[in-house]
Amino acid sequence: MANMKNAKKKIKVIAKQTKSNNDYEASMKTAMKKVERAVSSNDKDSAQANLKVAIKAIDKAASKGVATKNFVARNKSRLSKKVNAME
Repeated sequence: MANMKNAKKKIKVIAKQTKSNNDYEASMKTAMKKVERAVSSNDKDSAQANLKVAIKAIDKAASKGVATKNFVARNKSRLSKKVNAME
């Protein structure tokens, strides 16, 4: 356990940052899953609408440092390909 005042504060700050990061990551993953579900159920309108939301969530996570640049590019590309390949 931390004894110094600055170490105790750092523990609180890290806990707050961890919660925030988990929220960004969870919303990103949920948005990606919604696109996958819409693609698997062949609902093109829903897939396109969810794709916009997912891309926004992925970019937001990247800007907060939760997702890496390559992860962002790879997943945006994969989701876009799946939605564009729908009939």
